[in-house]
Order: sequence, then structure tokens, then C-alpha cells
Amino acid sequence: MLYSIADLEQLSGIQSHTIRIWERRYNALKPMRTLGNTRLYDDFQLRKLLNIASLNQSGLKISKICSLANNDMERLLNEQLSLAPEQARFEYYVSQLLKLGLAYNEIGFDKLLTNCISKFGILDAYREIIYPILVRLGLMWRKDDICPAQEHFLTNIIKKKIYAAIDRLPLSESATETWLLFLPEDEDHEIGLLFANYLLKAAGKGVFYLGSKVPLKSVKIVLQENSINKILLFVTRSKPKAQAQKYLDNLRETCSPAEIYLAGNDYLIRQLTLGDTVSQVNSLDAFEKLIENQPIV
Repeated sequence: MLYSIADLEQLSGIQSHTIRIWERRYNALKPMRTLGNTRLYDDFQLRKLLNIASLNQSGLKISKICSLANNDMERLLNEQLSLAPEQARFEYYVSQLLKLGLAYNEIGFDKLLTNCISKFGILDAYREIIYPILVRLGLMWRKDDICPAQEHFLTNIIKKKIYAAIDRLPLSESATETWLLFLPEDEDHEIGLLFANYLLKAAGKGVFYLGSKVPLKSVKIVLQENSINKILLFVTRSKPKAQAQKYLDNLRETCSPAEIYLAGNDYLIRQLTLGDTVSQVNSLDAFEKLIENQPIV
């Protein structure tokens, strides 16, 4: 697979002009060139940049990093991890998980992600590592620069870890608040919704989890047959404002009088008329406050 320098910036967090400087001064990467002199990078070059980004975050000078052979770079990565400050360590995990995931290295990806969850707990692992990975991949998904196989490979392993964390939680037999969680029919990026499921159950809330691609008529049936206080859904895909508004209006009518919370595509949601029973949740912190029955600012 080939990547532009803009793609590398999105996946590595290293700005394009910095990548160019590293190439020119330190021979960090060796891009191919099109007839129009546009840089193109293959999977090997992307993985190398992710390694460089990890070591640079740990405090090593870029000149030293770029002088290393690939084997020495991998060895030094393992050595530096235990010495890196916590914030740099998070970036290390993000870069290395991306590298392993894009290379379809299931054993390596699973082992490292398990290590993250064991070391930091599922909440901090999600906040500091998993979510940044999803943000970077989301930029690529919207441009169709990540193939579906890579997307499914990465997200399915992450989902397994969240499901395992949910499975370890006790079921609440006396929940005073019940949530309905689902994605609309045209939505299938489920990880955010799945983690919300974990947070709600960990807080002792009752949850009806329907998952992705749920028709509105199915939502209506659940509401008719169960007592639901609050509803959470994610809208991540770009779509015409009129189409999104029509869906939201139908949803609001179907779900009345339950409170509806909408997360995902901030740009699209801010264009919509939400109404009295719909609120936007625009961050993990905001959702945690909502669970604690604190007002969303």
C-alpha cells in the first residue's frame, strides 16, 4: 500500500515539514517519487517512521535514531520503553500498535494491547492509547486511505478486549437508570459505543446494547417493551445536513420522552437543531460526568 506524506503525518503525529527535514538532513526515509515529483511511501517506510516517532518521544536525538540499523532500532525501542516518562510512553504504545496493526501482526498487536490494559487499566488505556489510535485511523478512513482489511483487523482485536472487560463486570440487578445504546442503520464504527457500554455497566447502570446498523423500527420496539431513561447513539459518517436532521427528528419523535445523547461527528452535529430532549456528548470526560449525573458543560 502507498501513502502520501499527509497520510504519514496523520498516522504518526509528525508534521509533514518535519518529515521532509528528517529525510533531507538524516536520510530518515526514502520515498518513491511520481512523475510530478510527489512523495509516496510504502508500508516499510510507514513502519520505520512510527519507530522513529516512538524513539524521538523517549528523548533520543533524531540524528542518532536515523543512524541506527533496523534491528538496532527495534532493540532500542524495547530498552527505552521502561525509561520513558508516562506521556511519552503512551505515544510509544500508540505508534507501535499502529505499526503492528497495519502490518497485520496479530500476535504482536494483541500482546502489546494486553500489556497496555494490564499496566494502565482499561479506562486509561482507552483514553490515552486506544482513542488516539482511532482518531488517527479515522482521518485515514474518511479519505479511504486505509483498506477495509486493515480497519477490521485493528478494530476487531480492540473490540475483543473491551468485550472481555465488560464480561468481567457484574450484572446490575437493581439499576435505577437504564440506557439504550445503538448505531443507526448506516453506521458501523462501534468501538466508541462499546466502550460507553463498559463505562455505564461499570457505574451500575442498566444497559440495552443493540450494536451497529439498527433500524429505527427496532429501536421503537425496544422502547415499547422496556423502561428506558436515556439513549446514546453515535453518528460518525459524513452525510447531508437535511438527511441527518430528518433522521434526528424521527428519532426524537420515536424515543419521546427519553433523553437522547448524540456523539461522534462534531462538525455535523453542530449543524443540527437538537431540540429539548437531545444533547451532544463531545468528549469522554463529558460522558463520564453524564454518568455521574453532572451537567455537561
